[in-house]
Parts: sequence; structure tokens; C-alpha cells
Amino acid sequence: MAGLVVTMAIRPLVSMLMNKASSSLLDQYKVMEGMEEQHKVLKRKLPAILDVMTDAEEQATAHRDGAKAWLQELKTVAYEANEVFDEFKYEALRREAKKNGHYRKLGFDVIKLFPTHNRVAFRYIMSRKLCLILQAVEVLIAEMQVFGFKYQPQPSVSKEWRQTDYVINDPKEIASKSRDKDKVEVVGTLLRQANNADLAVVAIVGMGGLGKTTLAQLIYNEPGIQNHFQLLLWVCVSDTFDVNSLAKSIVEASPKKNDDTNKPPLERLQKLVSGQRYLLVLDDVWNREIHKWERLKDHLKHGGMGSVVLTTTRDEGIAKIMGADTHILRHLDDRFLKEIIEAGAFSSVEKKPAELVEIVDEIVKRCSGSPLAACALGSVLRTKTTVKEWKAIASRSSICTEETGILPILKLSYNDLPSHMKQCFAFCAVFPKDYKIDVAKLIQLWIANGFIPEHKEDSLETIGQLIFDELASRSFFLDIEKSKEGWEDYSSHTCKIHDLMHDIAMSVMEKECVAVTMELSEIELLGDTARHLFLSCEGTEGILNDSLEKRSPAIQTLICDSHVRSSLKHLSKYSSLHALKLCLGTESFPLKPKYLHHLRYLDLSYSDIKALPEDISILYNLQVLDLSDCHDLERLPRQMKYMTSLCHLYTHGCWKLKSMPPGLENLTKLQSLTVFVAGVPGPDCADVGELHGLNIAGQLELCQVENVEKAEAKVANLGNKKDLSQLTLRWTEVGNSKVLDKFEPHGGLQVLKIYSYGGECMGMLQNMVEIHLFDCERLQILFSCSAIFTFPKLKVLILEHLLGFERWWQIDERQEEQTIFPVLEKLFISNCGKLVALPEAPLLQGPCGEGGYTLVRSAFPALKVLKMKELESFRRWDAVEETQGEQILFPRLEKLSVKDCPQLIDLPEAPLLQEPCSEGGYSLVRSAFPALKVLKMKCLGSFQRWDAVEGTLFPELEKLSVQKCPKLVALPKAPKLSVLEIEDGKQEIFHCVDRYLSSLTNLTLKLENIETTSEAECTSIVPVDSKEKWNQKSPLTVMKLRCCNSFFGAGALEPWDYFVHLGELVINRCDVLIHWPEKVLQSLVSLKRLQISYCKKLTGYAEAPLEPSASRRSRHLPGLESFNLYGCAKLVEMFNVPTSLKKMIIDGCPKLESIFSKQQGMSDLVQVSSSSEADVPTAVSELPSSPMNHFCPCLEDLGLVGCGSLPAVLSLPPSLKTIYITGCSSIQVLSCQPGGLQKPEATTSRSRSPIMPEPPAATAPTAREHLLPPHLESLAIVDCAGMLGGTLRLPARLKLLCIIGNGGLTSLEFLSGEHPPSLEDLDLENCSTLASLPNEPQVYSSLWYLEIRGCPAIKKLPRCLQQQLGSIDRKYLDACYKVTAFKPKTWSEIPRLVRERRQATREAKKLRQSMQE
Repeated sequence: MAGLVVTMAIRPLVSMLMNKASSSLLDQYKVMEGMEEQHKVLKRKLPAILDVMTDAEEQATAHRDGAKAWLQELKTVAYEANEVFDEFKYEALRREAKKNGHYRKLGFDVIKLFPTHNRVAFRYIMSRKLCLILQAVEVLIAEMQVFGFKYQPQPSVSKEWRQTDYVINDPKEIASKSRDKDKVEVVGTLLRQANNADLAVVAIVGMGGLGKTTLAQLIYNEPGIQNHFQLLLWVCVSDTFDVNSLAKSIVEASPKKNDDTNKPPLERLQKLVSGQRYLLVLDDVWNREIHKWERLKDHLKHGGMGSVVLTTTRDEGIAKIMGADTHILRHLDDRFLKEIIEAGAFSSVEKKPAELVEIVDEIVKRCSGSPLAACALGSVLRTKTTVKEWKAIASRSSICTEETGILPILKLSYNDLPSHMKQCFAFCAVFPKDYKIDVAKLIQLWIANGFIPEHKEDSLETIGQLIFDELASRSFFLDIEKSKEGWEDYSSHTCKIHDLMHDIAMSVMEKECVAVTMELSEIELLGDTARHLFLSCEGTEGILNDSLEKRSPAIQTLICDSHVRSSLKHLSKYSSLHALKLCLGTESFPLKPKYLHHLRYLDLSYSDIKALPEDISILYNLQVLDLSDCHDLERLPRQMKYMTSLCHLYTHGCWKLKSMPPGLENLTKLQSLTVFVAGVPGPDCADVGELHGLNIAGQLELCQVENVEKAEAKVANLGNKKDLSQLTLRWTEVGNSKVLDKFEPHGGLQVLKIYSYGGECMGMLQNMVEIHLFDCERLQILFSCSAIFTFPKLKVLILEHLLGFERWWQIDERQEEQTIFPVLEKLFISNCGKLVALPEAPLLQGPCGEGGYTLVRSAFPALKVLKMKELESFRRWDAVEETQGEQILFPRLEKLSVKDCPQLIDLPEAPLLQEPCSEGGYSLVRSAFPALKVLKMKCLGSFQRWDAVEGTLFPELEKLSVQKCPKLVALPKAPKLSVLEIEDGKQEIFHCVDRYLSSLTNLTLKLENIETTSEAECTSIVPVDSKEKWNQKSPLTVMKLRCCNSFFGAGALEPWDYFVHLGELVINRCDVLIHWPEKVLQSLVSLKRLQISYCKKLTGYAEAPLEPSASRRSRHLPGLESFNLYGCAKLVEMFNVPTSLKKMIIDGCPKLESIFSKQQGMSDLVQVSSSSEADVPTAVSELPSSPMNHFCPCLEDLGLVGCGSLPAVLSLPPSLKTIYITGCSSIQVLSCQPGGLQKPEATTSRSRSPIMPEPPAATAPTAREHLLPPHLESLAIVDCAGMLGGTLRLPARLKLLCIIGNGGLTSLEFLSGEHPPSLEDLDLENCSTLASLPNEPQVYSSLWYLEIRGCPAIKKLPRCLQQQLGSIDRKYLDACYKVTAFKPKTWSEIPRLVRERRQATREAKKLRQSMQE
């Protein structure tokens, strides 16, 4: 890269070495005894090197190879010297632990753990190492003088990290304005694909840093896109386009991810997108190998009509390879670049100096339209205050060109960083591109590697956070998000790195950072220079074992992001580790603590270990121990008290942990302890009182509180820890307790969660932001106080399973005009059987309309979400019953969910409110919920009405769900309603639906099942007067109907012409549906998915004979892709299946004679055959379905279950990829005729089977031979005893074969002249006549699942399958097939083993003969 060169981050290494050499710990324990002189010399010479480093770096940047080589050698020596002083430090800590008695606890293991514990031996070994380091330093100083490096002063580090008065600039806000035209154009392109049956690809193309990803994010989050697509997926691709890994990433990115984790990724991907209209964003694509894209596309094209892949790439050629509609992203307008630069360069509160603003225009020209370059330059300029400095930056920032892109500016931004920040950011090269980095763990990794400079006034974590904030403000980190997930909503911040910034980090670290995410076969051995490793692929153990067998890299950081399931080797080569993350699939720890003396960071989260080794307590340097979500962990090391460097201990999610080890008060540096398990008091168990002197911060959970002696005082102490923000108290079971009667925590505690407390009331918790109470069955009064009180900060209140809870509070003074919960936003109440009403509310003044105020009587004036569930006695919305209806109770409520409240009759009465009119002025309306958007009601047995007054309005309601409310017969007014769900509703509700048709997009109408309505009684959902006024089509896209007879039948005025946008229709239990509804099938031109189930009278015969015309057929559901039919016991004939169909499942239709219309089959057959043959055999009249491939050219998935009347010969289209047939006893032969319809062949059979198409003469099948579709990937035949007689020839693409309960199949073979298939799943059970399996290695080379049981005719497995058994993950075989799975290294032993087995067989035979005689 021409232009600016990034500087190597070496200064921090030398500074770190100086700090270690000057540590007082070395002198305190005399670990450098006998080496004092060398120690002094080294401490004198290191500052001399630091003095000239700035000059050396500048010369290296100016392409002086000698300076660069000198710096590289200095880095090597600094690494080695740091390792030497790490050993000195560990020896000091070891002697300290010995002094405190650790040796006595370890016993005789001391000799094994500390082979150099003899002071004479230690001094001898270390003096030699120190002399070598000193010699190397002296050589460097001599060369330094030869090169003529000169002293240059350095700015004070402390001033650098204290600049915190900035606001992180988010260019996305500016991008949303500046890229609006691009967004509208691409969104329009995506939406125009709605009727496109083929998978569409749209590419955003532009140079790096132009904002392609930002634009894609704006498009992805656009409401129109969110509503249009049923499934939205986002995956970053970057450099590695591995198809299987990418498919797995796409599946994992979906909220609908399937659980078939054992299935191949591509199969899971196909299942995920099948039938769904999806948008898949592939960000940052570099792949130019067309076969990889085509392989992925083959599985993506199973999505629904209108599916789109949106990709971002720098290479227009890649867009052409993908067949994309290209959108070229142009340079950002200069005025927006100027806005970005000024936002970064100037504080929001200070005045912008005019002389500096003038220079901005010149700097804008350097950015070449790149917002990332503008961000980088703005952050650089923020630390510059003079015109001279600004002009220097302008002159140093090369103008971006097509060749260099914006890298020169990003390098300038990196070089402008203080040295310690350079090292911190460069370390991030260890993570793959687009990796979501946990910020807290990143800072801990920085600390573990010694990258954070120490400061007397601040902790290393504080300084690390300041460094991160500074780097984020300079756009080195992007997409900073706060997420709550897992244990107790444990919150964390994550970030990502722009791929160009990642390139900068990689150019600094070169081969020191290695991120492996590829398949094992594509990986080279790790180099000797590798120091920081990230492994996220299968076979992690193999990569490590193979690499360390031949090389010895000094690995400092090892992050294994995938499971390690087998042992690691060459354990002594892990001795340089400072940070280690392993996710273990084994019960024990694979490494030896005696080789991990320098380890500072150990993350074993989500591992299967049951216990840590006791000798792990010799890790005296360890600062972070993460054991979170180790669900099988039973105990911690008993000698943990000697791990005195420990700062963070994460034990949440360790459900089997019963106690904590004693002596935790010795861990004086401990800052984080997520869970403390109070065990039964004893010598091997820590008491919670040991935490008294520790400054625990963040989140803490105390479990088994009943075991705590003098619990009230000790819990009070936890509540008063000033840095603790969240406290959870958990009792094992409810008992007598008064621990919290007077509990008043300090003001800094924000979240309190209490489980199974046995007290009757709580202390005052006024300063809480969140209160969660679970299973406190004896709690009667929530709060008790002698004076008026309020909760000024409380935003979340959760009350669950409080069986005795009756009253909200008890106070001596009347609490009328004081709002108890002024800012509460979320209130969840569940399983509180004695609660009758919400609390009494004061009279307040609240906003109404556009300006003006109305009276509000509300205990919750700020409440946005209210959920109530299983409240047996609840019947009133206000404790003061006579005040209901006068004022608003919930002025800001947006979501309301009420479930299982059997005594609740209605919602709060609605007061009169002012609503602005379209003509101006205001009108009076009744509304109890002026802001409500979502309302869910379920299992309300007494609920009768929405309000005592008719005409109540829900002006903002968007989603209404009413389930199992048997007394409700009407629906409210809601002009903006888009989603309506009714379950087990009265038939009368049906007539209320028409008022929402102009706004509904999703309708689920499941009415109560009553006696069959006659067709004459059916009425339309849309009254006649409404139809006359109807001037637009309904926006409905999803409709699910159950027991809705009024939609169908001769007497119904069918509204289907209005539903032109309907994409999914479900019909369940419609008793008046007898014939296929022709009008419905012709009207729904946009329908993609159709499901009909349990319509007990449906026969399928048309009311009047249809003319056999293809044009008539083409009007039936022209875009249908998925059709499911269940439990229609009387169905005989199908409707005309459209050619667009991709998936068909028919289950429980025992009388069905054909899987599509007879007239459809006849008309198309005659139409095709008449052009070539004048004579059509009379047997054609018996043909129910003819060759199916002519009617369903797109069909890929076919499932038939319990259809016993289907023809003996089932014709299949060549497009099929999946076949599943079970319980269809009539089917005997599967036949696929490639190349279209052939001349029918006459038959003399009197059976109902159709005529088999005549195949080419060369491959004419026998009577019992089958022709399967050539693209078939999955075939499952279950309990079809008469099917598959004779030989079954397997197509080349078959991956899954399952045959269970078959009595006619004799052999499995692959098609001659074609490649054999590579099966992944083979399941053969109870196939009594099957005797022969393919004897071809490729057939079994990819197997991961094998089951062969109950197949007596298979005497032995093919030899190639026997050799493969050892590598098959899951196998279930009858005993007669089980053979030794030979590993490659034992193949030489096979002849001997075979001879021994033959000899044993002969002897057994002789023994049987002798017994018979």
C-alpha cells in the first residue's frame, strides 16, 4: 500500500517490560538474588531505548529498512524479556503463597507442581536467561547509536485517557439523510420482486468505506421492508466464502432457526427458507468462485415468491457472477462529509473557530466521498487545536484514489493514536471480520496481556473502558450495542470493527494474530510468530495438536470459539499463555496448571466440566475466571483463597454448585462475583460474611439464603455495597423469615430480585429502578410504612406467584394526592390469587390531544406495558370502585395482556376525551386507552364487554388477540387495527370483522364449533352496503379460519375478490365445504401457501363439470407454492393443481384417488398425446393422474401419509427433491419419466393403477423396478409393505434414505453410468427381503447417521461400509453387523485379526458339529 505506513505497536511492550522490572514484589521476595547487578543495568538501559523509539518509528514509516529491522528485533527481545520477568513475578507470588501456608495444603504434589522450587536451581536458570536478555539489549543500544536515532519527547499518557468530554459521533444519523435517495431506490427494487417466482439478487457496489453496510442496515430496518418480508436474515461473509459455514451462519441468524442441529447446514438452510418470502443480506462478499455461489443458491431458491438476496461488495464483477441487479453507491455529497468532520472535530458545546472551519473544506476533498474517512479525520482533528496542526493533517492525508481507497487516511488516524491505544486496537486483529466482540471481555483480554498502562488513581478496568471509549469515538469500533440475555438478563455491551479498520490492525500485527474460521482441510499449520489465536471451526484440537507437534509458537492468547471434545497434546507448549478460552465438551480440564503459571484470563463458560483440578489454585496470576453456564460443575477448588490476583469470578448458570470454598475474604482484589452459593455452615464452606470487606461491584446473586447465619445483618451489608448495582436473593423454599422486613439498601443499588422469601411484608425500597418478587407466598402487603412514600425511580415491577398478596401497601397517613409510581413503565403481575384490584390512584393532570390537559386518575401515569396473568380474584381496575369511568387510568399504556382472570367482567370505563377532527376543531370520544397499541386477552370466563358504554374507541390499537372469552360477542372500534386474532370465539363475532377490513393485514378467526350451518344460512363477512362503498382491495396477507362456515357455501356472498393480496390461507373445520370452491381458487391470485384441514364433508368433486381447458386451470392460484391437506376423510378428488406448486403434503385422506384433478390429468394428457398419436388407448380413461411431471414441473417436496386409495403406480416429476410416504398401502411402484410425457402404454390390469409411461428402450424397467427423480435428495418410505418390490436404484444426489417396514425390496443399487450418491443418513428397518447394499466407498463416505435393524436377508455389511463405521457419529446396528472400527494406524494389524477371527470361526464350527454328533 503506497503512502502512509502504519507504525508497529512496540513502545507499550518496552514500557511493560520497564514496569515489570521495577516491580516492588521482586525485591520483597528476593527473587532476583544474585542477579542484582544485571537487574540494575537493564533498568538503566531500557529508558534509553524508549527515548529514541519515536524517531525509530518515524524512520521505519519513511521506508528505512534498517530502522524497521531494528524495531522488529526490539519487539522479539521485548517479548522474550517480558516472559522472563513474568517468571520472576510468578516466583515471587509462589513464595508469598508458601509463606501463607499453601504448600501444606498441596502436600507432596508440590514437587510435581514446582520443579524449580529450589532457590539455587531457580537462580541458576534465571540468571542465564537474564544475561541473554541483557546481551540482546546491549546489541540493540549499539545499533541504535549507529542508526543515529534521536530523542523525541512523548506526551503524558494520563492526559490522553482523561479526555472524556466528547460525544461519540454516529455517522448513521447523517447517513440516513444523505443516503435517502439510495435507500428509496433499493427498497423499491426489493418490493418490485413481489411477484417474481425466481430468487432475485440485488447488489450494492462501492469502494470500501462508502457506507454500503450502513445503507443496507437502513434498508433492512425500513418499516416497509420489515412488513413485506416474512423472514429477514443478516450475515457478514467477508473473505471466507465456505458454503457450509455460511449456511450455518444464515440459519443461526434466524429467530426461526430449526433445531435439527445434526442435519447438514445446507439442509437446515433449505428448511428454514422453504416457502418463506425472505430477505437475506450477505454483507461484504468477496467470493469469485461461481460454483460456490451456485451451490448456495440451489438451496436458497426454495424460498417463497418475492424472495431477495441483498449483497454488498466492493467488486462489480462479483455482482455479475451472482447475477445481481446492481446499485452503484456514489460518493457522499461534500456537505454531509463536512457535517461528519465537524461533528467529530468540535465539541457540541464549544464554539467552532472560524479559522479552523475554513480548513474543513480542504480536508473534505481528501475523503473522496467516504463517510468513514470523514469520521477518521474528524476524530484526529479533535485533539488538534491550532491552524498549523490542522494544516499538517490536511497535507499528510493523501487524497483517496481508486487504487488506495481510504486506507491512507485510516492509517493516519491509527498513527495519531497514543502508543498504548495502538496496541489495544491492533490486538483486535485476533477476531474475525464482523465478529461481535464483548466489550468487557475485550478489556479483560487487554489487561491479561498487559496492554493497559497502570495509573495510581484508577483501576485497570476503568482505564481500559476509557481507552475503548476513545477508540470508539474515533470510529475504530462500530455498532456498539447493549444486550440483555442469559442469566438474570445479564447485560453486556458488544461492538464490531469495520473491515477496513480490521485490515489496518492486521497490517500492524502481521502474523502475530491468527483467526481460523475455515474448514480444517484449508488450514495451514500455525507459524512460529503466532501469539494470539482465535479458532472457530470443527477440529480445533487437531489444528492445535498438529501445529504444536512441529512448531513452538509462544502463544499468549488462545480463544477457542467452538467445542473442544477430545484431549490436547504437547501441554508444556502452552506455558506462555496469558489468556485462554475453551468451551469443553469433556468432564475434565485438559491442560496442566503447572504449565499455566502466567495465565491471567481463563474462560471455561458453557463447558461440560464437573470440577476444576485442585492444583489450579497455583495460578497465582489469574485475574479472570469465567465458569458461567457450566451446568454440571459441582464444586470449586478448595484452595481458591490463594489465588490472590483474582478480580472477576463468574459462576452464574452453575446450577449444581452447592457451596463456595472457604477463605474468600483473602481475595481482596475481587470485584465481580455473580453468584455466591451459601452452603451448610462447615469448615469446607465459605460464609457470606466473608464478602463483608470485599468491594463487589455489578451483579451479585446470593443463593440458599436459608443457610446464612445472622442473615439479616449480612444481607444488609450486601445491600450497602456502594458499587453493587443488582442484588438477587434466592431462598430454596419458602420458610419463616424476617430478613427483609427492615431492608433498606443504599441508593446505588438499582435492581433487586427476590425468590421464595418467607416474610409477610417488605422494607422500603424507594431507590430501586427494578423490583422482581417471585414465589414469596407469605407476602401479604407489598410495602409497609408509617408516612407517605413514593418510588421516584422505579421503572419495572414484577410480581409473580405471591399467593398471599392482598394489599399494595399499608401506611398510617392517607395517600391521596401522592403518586406512588410516577415513572413506572412495566408492570407484570402473575399468579397472585388474592389480589382484587390495582392500587388507589391520585387525581392528576395529563396531556390530551394536541395541547390542553384532561384529568387523569392513575396510579401509573407513565405505564407502557401491563401484563396480568392467573389472578383468580381480580375484578377491579381501581381500588376505589366509584371513581371508575371519570378519569383515565392508563394515559400512556401501549401494551396490555390479561390472561386467566375469571372474575374480570370488563375493561375500565372510558371517559370522554377530545379528538381532533379532520375539518378542524375537536370531537368528543370515549377511550380508556388513548395510547394502546397491543391488546391480548385470554381465558377470561366472565368478560362480557369492552366498556359499560357503547362506542368505546381504541384510537391507536394495532394488534388485538382475544382467546377463550366465551361471553364476548362484540369487538371494539379500532380504526388502525392491522392484526386480529380470535380463538374459540362466538359465531356472532364473525359479523364484527368487516369494520376492520380496510386496515387488517393478518386475520386469525377460530370460532366455536357448533352444529353444521346450512349453506342457506351463510352470510357474507362484508355486508352489501359496505360493498357498495368499497373502493379499494383489502390489505390482508394472512388469513387463518376455523369453523367459519359463513365464508363458504352457496348462500354466502363470498368476499374473496377483495383479498387480492392474500398470501397465506388456512381453512380448518369448515362443515359447509363440500366441493372445491372454484370462485375462491380463481380470486386469490397472490396466494403462496394454502392449508385445508379436518373439513369432514369435503369430497372435492366440482359442482358442475369443468371444461378441460388449460386456460381455465391456469386461473387457479397461479402463484401457489405450498399446499397442505390434513384429515379430510371423504375427499376423493383434488382441484387443478397449479404449475407453480413446490411443496405438497397430504395426510389422512384415505379415499383420495389421485393427488390432483382427474379432469386436469385427462385434459393435459389428451392435449399432449393428440399432437403425436391419433389413437389413444382405451385404458387412458382409467388414468386418474397420468404422468405427474407434466402438471407439477416445480414440485420439490412431496409428503403422503395415510392415503390408502392412491393408484398402484405413483408418477413423480423429475423436479422432486424430497419424498416422504407412510401408510399408503395401495402404492406399489414409484415412477419418474425424465424428459416429459411419453406415449402411454396399454395395460390389461383391472386395477385402478394408471398406465406407466414408456421409458426409453435402453433403460426399460422391469415390472418391479422403480425410476426415482434424478434430483432427489431425501427419500423416506415407512410402513408401505407392498411398495418398492425388487431393485431400487438410487439417484446421484440422494443424501437421506429411510425405508422402514417393507417386505418386497431386494436390493439397493446406484444408477449405471452415473456417480454413486454420497449418503449422509441411511436408515433401514424391518425390511425382511432386502439382501444387497451398494458396495461403493463413495456411498458411505459422508455418513453421519446409520441404522440397520431387522433386515435378516443382509448377512453382512459391504466391506467399504465396515471400514467406514469408525467415523460415523451415530450408528444403531443389529449385533450381527457390529465389527471393529479400524483406525488408519491399525490397518497393518488387519491381516492378523482376520486370521484370528477365521480360526475362531473354524473352531466354533467344529464344536457345533461335535455337539450334533
